[in-house]
Amino acid sequence: MAIAGAILSRLLKAAITLLAIAILNFFLIHAAPGDPATVLAGEAGAADPQMIADLKARFGLDQPFYVQLLQYVGNIMTLDLGYSFRQGQPVLDLILERLPATLILTLTAFWISLLAGVALGVAASARVGKFTDSLITGTALLFYATPLYWAALMAVLVFSVQLGWLPGFGYETVGSGYAGLTRIWDILLHLILPALTLGLFFMAVYMRMTRASMLEVGQQDFVKTARAKGLAPSIIRRRHILRNALLPVVTLAGLQAGQLVGGAVLTETVFAWPGIGRLMFESLAARDYNTILGVFLVSAAMVIVFNIITDLVYRLIDPRIGQKA
Repeated sequence: MAIAGAILSRLLKAAITLLAIAILNFFLIHAAPGDPATVLAGEAGAADPQMIADLKARFGLDQPFYVQLLQYVGNIMTLDLGYSFRQGQPVLDLILERLPATLILTLTAFWISLLAGVALGVAASARVGKFTDSLITGTALLFYATPLYWAALMAVLVFSVQLGWLPGFGYETVGSGYAGLTRIWDILLHLILPALTLGLFFMAVYMRMTRASMLEVGQQDFVKTARAKGLAPSIIRRRHILRNALLPVVTLAGLQAGQLVGGAVLTETVFAWPGIGRLMFESLAARDYNTILGVFLVSAAMVIVFNIITDLVYRLIDPRIGQKA
């Protein structure tokens, strides 16, 4: 019951937060220069005032700002994200069509970065001051300092263009007609480069956090007591140090899980991955207000969901948190 009450409380706060984010995004998007009517009229080669006025009336952009805002808030209450000026279809359909690709990419990159980062952090903390520690730490710093777009371009150049080991672009082979396990394998091959590229930066962050946290917990009194009892170093490291050291790592993972969606914008653009990050990039260029607002809203919802999951994981790692709540 305590967990159910905590979840309901967080869901209520999440709904209020999401509404505030939606309103703020609406203000920011409409404060930017340009609008869909001007862009579409310019592309049609007839950007005269009358055509622009007709397009604004068609899209409802000629109404007062507060009327547009109230209509937008009322629509999102019923999960109506509007109509895409550019794509010519409902925004919700566009997002649902692209969302699975983004979730596959971001979740794969998240687990790669988290598991590899924690494993490398544990290995580095167990060999402090030795060559292995220096090698792992130096490699992590290199990945952390490397711009994401540059790493993506180099990955395509080396592993796709030069070596030909992996496909460099797309979600699957176009026109292949694959089905079943063959199609799944084809998608996995296309997933390797973007997922690894997106995960490398965050892996370095988790490695450094895990290493520092392991070293700090290792100096606590309860760990010294466990050593005095004669417990094996591997047991002390796994049962006493790692479990307590994971708390700040889980906090960081929960905060950065949502940032993967932001990183996916660059990754999806470079690798031509058909996700909502690429959809947002295309919509920004076209000033497609409704699509941009829809992607922002879904991205914010994903961040909030990740934060709620983080709270639940906290309770599993340290039951005392649930007792205090």
